[in-house]
Amino acid sequence: MPSIRWFICACAFLVLIAGQSANAQLGQPDPAAVSALTIPQEKTIQIDTLNQLLKSGGEKPVILQVGSHVMFAQAHIPGALYAGPGSDAEGQHLLHTRVVNLQKNTMIVIYCGCCPWNRCPNVGPAYAHLMHMGFTNVKVLYIGNNFGADWVGKGYAVEKGE
Repeated sequence: MPSIRWFICACAFLVLIAGQSANAQLGQPDPAAVSALTIPQEKTIQIDTLNQLLKSGGEKPVILQVGSHVMFAQAHIPGALYAGPGSDAEGQHLLHTRVVNLQKNTMIVIYCGCCPWNRCPNVGPAYAHLMHMGFTNVKVLYIGNNFGADWVGKGYAVEKGE
């Protein structure tokens, strides 16, 4: 007779496979398979570079915050739109609705800033979703520590609220 441990492992495996299958059927990347660390370095933008771009008189990118709504309401980059946490289906749906009518070559900058880059659960899946949608000019704001320390702490401009 199989042990309870075997049963639990078998159930966990079936749940994992079902989730991967659902993502595959929807044509979505598996969020568990992408992270900030999977984003190519040439697809990142540094904080100082983005700040200078926003101060210049040139064309501004579409900026999307793909982290928690609480963080967005507390402080976000001026002009940024809230696009939901990139690590969950509801957030990816909101991200999708934010960009679906944009030209595929529109410059888009996404960021989260919830935690250090190597632990961020949101930017990797959001980036993968945008790539899957065919966007060709996406940059991910490299936030090494968190938004408060790396953007606000430098005295860069922020907006608050929705």
